[in-house]
Amino acid sequence: MSHYFDYAATQPMRQCAIDAWVSAAASLNPGAQYASGRRARSVLDEARETVARLLGCEPIEVIFTSSGTESDNIAVQGLYRAGSHKRVVSTPIEHPAIKETVSYLAAQGAQVDLLDVGRDGRIHDLSALDSPADVATCMWANNETGVIQPIDEFIARASAVDTPVHIDAVQVTGKLDFDFDSLGAATLAASAHKFGGPRGIGLLLARRAPAPQPIAFGGGQERGIRPGTVDVASAAGLAAALDESLRESAAESVRVGKLRDRLREGILASIDNVLLNSVEPCLPSHLHVSFPGTDGDSLILLLDQLGIEASTGSACHAGVNRMSHVLEAMGITEHDGLGSLRFSLGRGTTEDDIDFVLARLPEVIDRARSVSALG
Repeated sequence: MSHYFDYAATQPMRQCAIDAWVSAAASLNPGAQYASGRRARSVLDEARETVARLLGCEPIEVIFTSSGTESDNIAVQGLYRAGSHKRVVSTPIEHPAIKETVSYLAAQGAQVDLLDVGRDGRIHDLSALDSPADVATCMWANNETGVIQPIDEFIARASAVDTPVHIDAVQVTGKLDFDFDSLGAATLAASAHKFGGPRGIGLLLARRAPAPQPIAFGGGQERGIRPGTVDVASAAGLAAALDESLRESAAESVRVGKLRDRLREGILASIDNVLLNSVEPCLPSHLHVSFPGTDGDSLILLLDQLGIEASTGSACHAGVNRMSHVLEAMGITEHDGLGSLRFSLGRGTTEDDIDFVLARLPEVIDRARSVSALG
């Protein structure tokens, strides 16, 4: 039996999403004029209207994509292409979908300014936003630490100089209620499988203006911003999962938060020399901790042997275990941050799961530190 602690990476599909997907699986081309096309279009329109109602936007502002990564790419590259300043403002703790896209634009000649991040994992000095840019982009909550960023201030500062803002909301959509219209961002990205929808479909909320320029071509679907025949069944599954997730979110946040707090306190009480990287304000689902004297590969291997499925803050590059860029931006040394774990909880997490981890993690850390010391 496995004990799953990687909900931030992906959630199991909700039964409502499976049912909606199966019901719409026979749908044909929603762009066709004949009867079967009109029926498919009706299913797609209903999914789009559901998303718009739940996220506080107009149906025309809902763009279906293949993933949160694609949504981020369309927004950042598209808004940059629509501007004329040749400047981008971002942060050093973004998901690779943003981080690598911004790096690509820098290689194309864009001036890139990254905001400073404190040890608490939050951006602080926002003064770079006071000069116009083609796009300013910031994640709502960090995918590794769960730390929530001051996006209201971020959007306000950028909007004051008419800089369009893109928000990567992949970690918060379905967990936090928000209203896109009042948020003030130009675009916002989300991904269905993060809240129990199908894998392979995402969302981009995009205002009528300023709208991102397309980065792919070949059709007029999705306002021409994301061409290609839309996956009707996955759109239906996404809408169903989002609806259920938001209806449960208040109660689930309380329940999951209590489990996360219990896990955190248990770790701090039973293991010496632990660095806590998830500090408030933070998503209740995330607990990111570092264990100096260990490395991420050993931790994941030892946990996996026990049936505990978590992720590490470290990334493997060409066989070399390296510390996460998020921890580096927070000022954590490689010695302290190389051995990090992200426990992310969700709707299937139970007290038994927490007990199982707390009973075994101290020995895992001892073994990992012993191996490191011998090496």
